[in-house]
Amino acid sequence: METKQFKAESKRLLEMMIHSIYTHKEIFLRELISNASDAIDKLYFKSLTDDKVGLGKEDFAVWIYADKDARTLKISDNGIGMTAEELENNLGTIANSGSLKFKTENKLEEDNQIIGQFGVGFYSAFMVAKKVTVISKAYGSEKAYQWESEGVDGYTITETDKLNAGTEIILELLEDTEDENYSDFLDQYRLKSLIKKYSDYIRFPIKMEVTHSRPKAQTDEEKEQKKAPEYEEYIEIETLNSMVPLWKKNKTELKEEDYKHFYVEKFFDYNEPLKYAHVKNEGNANYNALLYIPSKAPFDFYSKEYEKGLQLYSNGVLIMDKCSDLLPDYFSFVKGLVDSEDLSLNISREMLQHDRQLRVIAKSIEKTISNELKKMLKNEREKYEEFWKAFGLQMKYGIYSDYGMNKEKLQDLLLFTSSKENKLVTLDEYVTGMREEQKFIYYASGESIARIEQLPQTELVKDNGFEILYLTDNIDEFALKTLHQYKDKEFKSVSADDLGLESSEKQEEIKAKEEENADMLKELAELLEDKVSKVILSKRLKSHPVCLTSEGDISLEMEKVLNSMPTDQKIKAQRVLEINPEHEIFGKLKALSETGDKDKLGKYAKLLYSQALLIEGMSIENPVEFSNLICELM
Repeated sequence: METKQFKAESKRLLEMMIHSIYTHKEIFLRELISNASDAIDKLYFKSLTDDKVGLGKEDFAVWIYADKDARTLKISDNGIGMTAEELENNLGTIANSGSLKFKTENKLEEDNQIIGQFGVGFYSAFMVAKKVTVISKAYGSEKAYQWESEGVDGYTITETDKLNAGTEIILELLEDTEDENYSDFLDQYRLKSLIKKYSDYIRFPIKMEVTHSRPKAQTDEEKEQKKAPEYEEYIEIETLNSMVPLWKKNKTELKEEDYKHFYVEKFFDYNEPLKYAHVKNEGNANYNALLYIPSKAPFDFYSKEYEKGLQLYSNGVLIMDKCSDLLPDYFSFVKGLVDSEDLSLNISREMLQHDRQLRVIAKSIEKTISNELKKMLKNEREKYEEFWKAFGLQMKYGIYSDYGMNKEKLQDLLLFTSSKENKLVTLDEYVTGMREEQKFIYYASGESIARIEQLPQTELVKDNGFEILYLTDNIDEFALKTLHQYKDKEFKSVSADDLGLESSEKQEEIKAKEEENADMLKELAELLEDKVSKVILSKRLKSHPVCLTSEGDISLEMEKVLNSMPTDQKIKAQRVLEINPEHEIFGKLKALSETGDKDKLGKYAKLLYSQALLIEGMSIENPVEFSNLICELM
């Protein structure tokens, strides 16, 4: 019996594939089952036009046999089988699969899908087996042949006996090592879980003899004596795959409970999804998809450990558990799957070629998610607000990231708490409700709504009856700065220089007072040293004596956020101390300045500055000094 050698390039490919192409050894089972399904598909296709086949669709199956004593695993099918020449061509030369050629020649319709495309999946068997034997009999042939190999050293093909058409692949598993427990692949529960994971939607039944145990029948005497029952084993033939994917069924066949049950079972969530979408797309991208919005964020959602992505199937076979390329980061909360026959896969069927088709599918899915969220916002407001509480933060990060490239896609989905009734509003709702004379979309930032409502800076805006958006998340102000404006209305912080609310008379009055007290204001700024860039008279304060605002692009709230990050660089906003010229404290400061009591004026300046810091929710630099100043000046 002559041992034939693999061709040089096939030998190198085999070595590379065994050691590096596949990430997980367990996928060998997926590949062999997919090949068996291909073989059945070919004979089933033939049976549609050839009555001699004598088999209906219900007669076809893939069988799995595990023998722990012999350490062998067998995958058997009653498909088209192979002649000696086909064994030589398909198994002797790696990457020379007949599946793609068969599909092309026979112009198969969509319901006759051939999974295998490259002819290399078979060789993944050598990742777990020291010896692989293939016994095959081609349909219509009188003879059967056996292909046998122990890996890169070559293979033999000999004539053998086999009753019916089909193929058997017998793996003699490698011995267990410290790193790998190959015996796992003989355990019936492990095999069942792998088939459920990777091959659940192969469209022919995958069957296995499964051993169960049950209590033996007891006599009346044994029951009276309350003896513990003895157990006996029995064998039951089980179909391990569901065959028809939920996403390939017609929507009219399915109920809401079907989608929800599938989600809980498939994605191991204790909670039902908030929303789902069943997509069947044809055109530039042909795919089926099930997309789910969870009702609650996973515990690790906002951590580095969280992995986004949709499950990716090719004709019902799982290719990738989390394909991150199918979801933009701002929609990373979406769970689900995509099944497409159009994807270009590399030889391991495990990694995608980054081709146009993948980008087309991803773009289509993004549009679907966006449309579903807009529909939920419009028609199911309570449900959308529930979603927003769980995942709104991620959407706001989407506005800010990538230099605002996606802001127009997301801006209409944003929600912020409003000063009117403390309820969530969209930007469109805010702008629609603006009064005619209102120039800006006003916002205020702080750690909580309660703290924001106490900010002195909000007084003037509220007194004019204008709505304020309350920003309580760290990312909020960065997101609005990125947006800059919405529907031609500019965003304006209540701490900004020009709120557009002061009358020209009021502005002139403040300007005159500032000119009159210019020396005092300059002296106060000098006494505070580098703590503030300047001290001014406030146009915004009504009842409060003092507040802190900022100049430039960095606000006080942004300063807090940036400095909370683990970096050595410390950011400082250009702080401005504003004093209320209508408050009695202004008169006290003016009197001290006029009498030349610079020491006491400096103490008042420090006290007012510390007071302004506390109002902003910022730490004072010297609490002991602050306490002593209060006691001294009281």
